Amino acid sequence: MSAVIITPILPRNLTRQSPHSPRERLGGFVIAARAVDKCRASLDGTVGDYQFDGPLDKMLFEFKEISAEQFKSAVQSLSTYEEVGRWLQASGQLKTLKEIKTWSDSIEALRPAHDPEHALEFSEECRRIGLNPLKSSLFDLLEADDRAAS
Repeated sequence: MSAVIITPILPRNLTRQSPHSPRERLGGFVIAARAVDKCRASLDGTVGDYQFDGPLDKMLFEFKEISAEQFKSAVQSLSTYEEVGRWLQASGQLKTLKEIKTWSDSIEALRPAHDPEHALEFSEECRRIGLNPLKSSLFDLLEADDRAAS
């Protein structure tokens, strides 16, 4: 029998530490654990340079057809990451586990340098942090930026 992991949502001061990696999956969803951290920090006034309900979070919210307010209410009322994962699975537009995995895999593989609309800004950010934009994903950039900020 496998052990059940219960991870309490603890306050994170994002002026002093980074949120979870965008790759970390919560209920199968990339971005979700990071969104919880940014949401909680925004409620506590410790979000720093991070942004809750920014473009990254909106990818998750649009996929699930939920609002930032609905997500915020869930984070306020639930006490563990796992509960938020289950809430995400049950809320908004219902998705199969296969749909969640396909979406999460596609978001994790995003390479904005190959998208004309985002290539210039992404390339500039990659060069600022010392990454090759043609070999880097969006998540590579976010994680490198988190390390540089720590």
